[in-house]
Amino acid sequence: MTNAAIVILAGTDSHSDLGRLVNGLEAAREFAENPEDDLELIFDGAGTQWIPELEDADHDYHDLYRSVSDEAAACDYCAGAFGVEDAVNDAGVVTVDDNEGHSSIRSLVDDDYEIITF
Repeated sequence: MTNAAIVILAGTDSHSDLGRLVNGLEAAREFAENPEDDLELIFDGAGTQWIPELEDADHDYHDLYRSVSDEAAACDYCAGAFGVEDAVNDAGVVTVDDNEGHSSIRSLVDDDYEIITF
């Protein structure tokens, strides 16, 4: 059994950001498909901006996102800071705020998660 936390930090500004997003979602799907693995998928920082884009059924990676969206969470503070709080809530994505409004990486490490950032 593997505990993996995929953290999407890449914003929406460049082609390389899109590449990091897709690589992160592909990695998340690989863990999600293994019933023995435990996955946390966290959109953090500028990465929270992807949620409204990926919720659009016309987005090229909408289906990939939907394959792991049940595992997705977003940093509460960052969703507000990047102006996507309403879209995150509308999408039904859980927000995490256990570290002064942010997700707690320390808690994940303490729970033996491997942290993988994109």
